[in-house]
Amino acid sequence: MIFIVKHILLIAFTFLLFFSVSAQDTTNTKFGKGMINLVAKDSSWSVKFAPRIQFLTSANWKNEDGSLGDANTNFLIRRARLKFSGFAYSPKLRYKLELGLSNRDVSGGSKYTGNTPRIIMDAVVKWNFYKNFVLWAGQTKLPGNVERVVSSANLQLVDRSILNARFNIDRDIGFQLRHHFNLTEKFVIREIFAFSQGEGRNVVSGNEGGLQYTGRLEFLPFGTFKSRGDYKGSDLKREQMPKLAVSVSYDFNNNAVKTRSNMGLYMETDLGLHETNISTTFVDAMFKYRGFSIMTEFANRIAEDPIARNEDGSETGLSVQEGYGFNFMSGYLFKNNWEVTGRYSIVDLKNKDASGQYTLGFSKYIVGHKLKVQTDITYLSIAGINDGLLYRLQLDVHF
Repeated sequence: MIFIVKHILLIAFTFLLFFSVSAQDTTNTKFGKGMINLVAKDSSWSVKFAPRIQFLTSANWKNEDGSLGDANTNFLIRRARLKFSGFAYSPKLRYKLELGLSNRDVSGGSKYTGNTPRIIMDAVVKWNFYKNFVLWAGQTKLPGNVERVVSSANLQLVDRSILNARFNIDRDIGFQLRHHFNLTEKFVIREIFAFSQGEGRNVVSGNEGGLQYTGRLEFLPFGTFKSRGDYKGSDLKREQMPKLAVSVSYDFNNNAVKTRSNMGLYMETDLGLHETNISTTFVDAMFKYRGFSIMTEFANRIAEDPIARNEDGSETGLSVQEGYGFNFMSGYLFKNNWEVTGRYSIVDLKNKDASGQYTLGFSKYIVGHKLKVQTDITYLSIAGINDGLLYRLQLDVHF
């Protein structure tokens, strides 16, 4: 693992050094705008390099016979990433490359991913081929629930909710077609359609099962948010007029072979992989006005044949995680850039008790989301596990 990481870093910095020799340096040295910004002398390409680190410390107490037990503490490099972006040949042809180096980022390797660390997070090219139409190709996030499409660098609390943990459709490899238009002078509608492999990121063994189809519609009746604020937590831009985004997504994974559509465990049986059609629906909204923000979302997943069985009809213990989830979060950003945020989430899976999560968080934005300190405390009520408390403190640095 260390060998791989060392070589990734060597390649990244060699790449930047090589091209800086023949490029016109237009580096913006202001923190948060990228560590290095290069544009070719003939303006035929550009690259921005922006590393990112998240340091997390947490303590977890479980309820044992009516009282909290000893704390289980943890110190973790939650995320450590290298991000590259820019354009190639023409500003209408853009790209993004993001590499994850932390254990959490690269874990989850299997025979389907070549039994190697899953270092590539995003590797996608975006071609604005006609007016408001943009074609994406490569590996990136699918247009699922709003909490997932908000970058982990731009979250309002330390991490995402239990709804996202159970229902999000994360990243996959394939194509996306994106378009937007104005219904009125202010009313904007965005349409996104994705066609992907259906097994998540970094799969190298070929497609198992069928393919995945995802559609999303976004309605912005009061116009667009400043700096794409509907894809960021907190109202850091302090919208002077109310801004609202209401969206609906539908995902259909044909002959899916994992317990959570393109996420979770492969449903292996003595006959091979269990295949079933899985449908996931999301409805969400984002509202911001003068430092006040609300984000809410609903998720539902169903499957045609959810239980994986062996040839003799016995259950393997693996099945699709059917059910629904609800998430509500609201915060207020004070003028000194301190923010208080509350969140309530519930997940109700079939044949299991519901899980609840109540979180109260505080954030200090030093340089927006690029340099911030966040802390929160959560009361957890997890199905099959005793209730407990979770405290977290996190530092985020994003060049």
